Amino acid sequence: MYSSPGASRPPRIAVDAMGGDHAPEEIVAGAVLAAQESNAQIILVGDEPRVRALLRGSKADSISVMHAPEAVPMAQSASAALRSADKTSLGIAVGLVKRGEADAVVSAGNSGAFLAIALIKLRTIEGVSRPAIATVWPALNGPTVLLDSGANVDCRPEWLVQFGIMGSAYSKGVLKVENPRVAVLSVGEERTKGNQQVLETAKMLEAAPINFIGNVEGRDLFHNIADVIVADGFVGNIVLKTGEGMIADLAMVMRETLLGGSLLTKLGTALLAPALRGLRRKFDYETYGGAPLLGLRGNCIVTHGRASRNAIKHATLAAVQEVNHDVVGKISEMMATPHPAAEEA
Repeated sequence: MYSSPGASRPPRIAVDAMGGDHAPEEIVAGAVLAAQESNAQIILVGDEPRVRALLRGSKADSISVMHAPEAVPMAQSASAALRSADKTSLGIAVGLVKRGEADAVVSAGNSGAFLAIALIKLRTIEGVSRPAIATVWPALNGPTVLLDSGANVDCRPEWLVQFGIMGSAYSKGVLKVENPRVAVLSVGEERTKGNQQVLETAKMLEAAPINFIGNVEGRDLFHNIADVIVADGFVGNIVLKTGEGMIADLAMVMRETLLGGSLLTKLGTALLAPALRGLRRKFDYETYGGAPLLGLRGNCIVTHGRASRNAIKHATLAAVQEVNHDVVGKISEMMATPHPAAEEA
């Protein structure tokens, strides 16, 4: 049973130390960085001898370790991961949240396994049919939340409405947007544009307890036209991966052009270096931490399998923010408000 953490104690964050391409080294280092920047009680779940050997630096002694004899392979099927969940670092970390021994779980491991284990162990909030992965986009005029970013490739319109409500609660609670603008991703901004799914979703979103502003197009993702953008997981994941690839390639082209130019170009680059570093931080996915898996009766943060220690730090701090702002409680309250999608759930 989910319960909001008491204000008198710091949030307890379980981190899957064995999940990800660079586990456990980068995971442990990221957890230490997060401990240095927050009051969170961090619990590393993994191969205890390996994890303890990596714990070093300021506040490393404040981090606890729980042994897990196995890890979920990145390529393992969700069904196989479920069968061995009680032995793996990911399954045990989620179990801590289920039993109320942790307030949130963070993993850079197998995202399909994470979703399946969390769904079975934690269950969805009443009124929510499917959990959704929400990613925060570094838009020009403020961050935008995109969901679903890959948890559900085939969606019913009522699920998309629930995503809009959950995204609105997250934007309001964590990003401090007073009245989040919610839009649906479509092929045109006119209300008549879109496939049947989008048209039905837009009609239902108008009756939902949110600030629905209509349709947005792909070109609007980096302009903060809306604070929350709703799409099914198939479209959302393609958009996410396209955006990440574009930003990474643009950064590479800029670096090659500026550093491979004339002496005058290199001198100009040196003068611009502080501004360029700031620009890189603004559009670096690692700065925004992991993606919350919204709709479950527990706080879950998914981050990249290739996550570095910096990404793990920010993902852990994102979990702290989600706990502190009681996102699960806020979603539960909004889902309890009568609306068409709640009747369909």
